[in-house]
Amino acid sequence: MKSYHLFAMLILCLGSTFTTFAQNNHKIIAYYTGIGDKIQEYPVEKLTHIIYSFLNIKEDTLTVVNEKQEQSLKQIVNLKEKYPNLKIMVSIGGWGGCAHCSDLFASDAHRQTFAKTTVAFFKKYNVDGLDLDWEYPTIEGYPGHKFMKEDKNNFTALVKTLRKEMGEKYILTFAAGGFEKFLEESVDWKAIMPHLDFVNLMTYDLTNGYSTVTGHHSPLHSAEKQKESTSNCVNWLLKHKVPAQKMIIGAAFYARIWDNVPDTNNGLYQKGTFKLGLAFRSFANYFTQEKGFKYYFDEQTQAPYQYNSKEKLFATYDDERSIAAKAKFVKDKKLGGIMFWELGEDKEQGGLVDAIFNGLMTK
Repeated sequence: MKSYHLFAMLILCLGSTFTTFAQNNHKIIAYYTGIGDKIQEYPVEKLTHIIYSFLNIKEDTLTVVNEKQEQSLKQIVNLKEKYPNLKIMVSIGGWGGCAHCSDLFASDAHRQTFAKTTVAFFKKYNVDGLDLDWEYPTIEGYPGHKFMKEDKNNFTALVKTLRKEMGEKYILTFAAGGFEKFLEESVDWKAIMPHLDFVNLMTYDLTNGYSTVTGHHSPLHSAEKQKESTSNCVNWLLKHKVPAQKMIIGAAFYARIWDNVPDTNNGLYQKGTFKLGLAFRSFANYFTQEKGFKYYFDEQTQAPYQYNSKEKLFATYDDERSIAAKAKFVKDKKLGGIMFWELGEDKEQGGLVDAIFNGLMTK
């Protein structure tokens, strides 16, 4: 009898937990580039959206890259049978994946065709929406990719065309650079936001792989030597009347590591050469005391980092502590939630998805 009551109480508590999560309306959005059968090994039940990345645009038509990607997409969409509240979206573009976007979306005819084929694609595969990841309209993104001042108005026209074709049934979002040059120049926020369900703010890579000086790549707050941060991005958008609930801040499930970094200030804000990116799932084996790494946490920016004085290596990333700070920031600012790049870089269990979920669940 006691076992029965204990089980009933457990079920009641779990039900209350998930009800609270649903009621607070925070989104937990995973970008995912992996294969379909692998995704089931991650805590999908703690996600609200999965954005499968990246699909292809053939001429001006949305399509899959190949049969393998098509199979994965079908497997991911099938997750909705088990998790009926889960939304499955697809994304186009990405870093290096939008070489022809400037020319393509400059044409009204191409925008119309893209919108129609996108909706047809949704219906064929039971997909819930589209995320536009054009890096970047109007300003330089991937080296060598075309950009022009007309991109700003063309992006607005693209968003409006897609929304008109999609109606209110499908989700329309875009991935925005989290740095000031993008915020100020790339898009017309006032014109586009009424037509978008939310915006995924890429508040990571704020110190990117092209930088010859180290810094935090996903800091919550700014510092004297680093203005770009999550809060700087959010506050800029709030000042320009972007609704808080439509803002989804970014978290990084990977580290950026620099080499040849002098042993000054534990490697932070020092000259160096970008070496590699490292998935969160590999942190425990890479960042060890035996190899010479030491952990630090910057209280001002709420960002962790590692420095190896022996090998002159500096690493910047998100971890459970910085994720908890970001989750509190989301709740304090009444933002829409947290998205991250990307699910395949997390640990299968007990990773950063759990940290996001627990952080947004805590009162």
